[in-house]
Amino acid sequence: MLIPEQATPHSHRIALGIEYDGSTYSGWQKQKFPQQETIQQYIETALSKVADRDVLVNCAGRTDAGVHATCQVVHFDTEIDRGVKAWTHGVNSMLPRSIRVVWARAQEDDFHARFSALSRRYMYLMYQRDTQSAMLHGRASYIRQRLDEGLMHAAAQHFLGEQDFTSFRAAGCQSKTAMRNVMHANVYRRGGFLIFDVKANAFLQHMVRNMVGTLLQIGRGDKDPDWVAELLSLQDRTLAASTAPPDGLYLVGVEYPEICGLPSEISAPDLLLAI
Repeated sequence: MLIPEQATPHSHRIALGIEYDGSTYSGWQKQKFPQQETIQQYIETALSKVADRDVLVNCAGRTDAGVHATCQVVHFDTEIDRGVKAWTHGVNSMLPRSIRVVWARAQEDDFHARFSALSRRYMYLMYQRDTQSAMLHGRASYIRQRLDEGLMHAAAQHFLGEQDFTSFRAAGCQSKTAMRNVMHANVYRRGGFLIFDVKANAFLQHMVRNMVGTLLQIGRGDKDPDWVAELLSLQDRTLAASTAPPDGLYLVGVEYPEICGLPSEISAPDLLLAI
């Protein structure tokens, strides 16, 4: 069992809420090759400048290349707490415009952005029309065929509960177990978008995108909704649909115990705010 690290006796633990457009980044996690720009790389560099010493961060959930977040949560330790304004406005002044710290909160020493989280929530945005949108490029997934959201929603109900999601994990996923507890999985339309909204205690690598790939086949009428239950029972990734593109996938919320005092409401993608 992994044991969350403790802050040193003379340090402060700070949690940050971060949003980013992941279109041009190689995912969240720092890479061995510096030419591969990542969200973590930029966040740590900016924090280190404000703190005037090296800062390392831990996140609630690593996102893939091209995936966005409206509510990523990280924590870090610092010997001097420079205050909310420094950790938000000060850090933002050193970040690319596509990455922003939204809030900062002091936490107890045993808080951990990943291990203290109760759940994560994602939204996957799709739109359908004859031609691709120039304005939505990289921000929503383009689907040319008409989809039956009723069939997709019915199929998504098979994801609910604690189950083995081997059929929906990436081949290179390093998690020791494929067991995950899905709390809700809904497919619905809002304005011009078709949305897959899913919440679970945690997610496997590519799990949401693999779920969407399967739901798309059902929405097109190629498979019946019960195909999801069949795939779950077979526990074989090669039998499921191909992975949906990262365009349109957003980490929109991370839930923590109330005692942490962190924002609990989800942050919907800006594309949906005007609808």
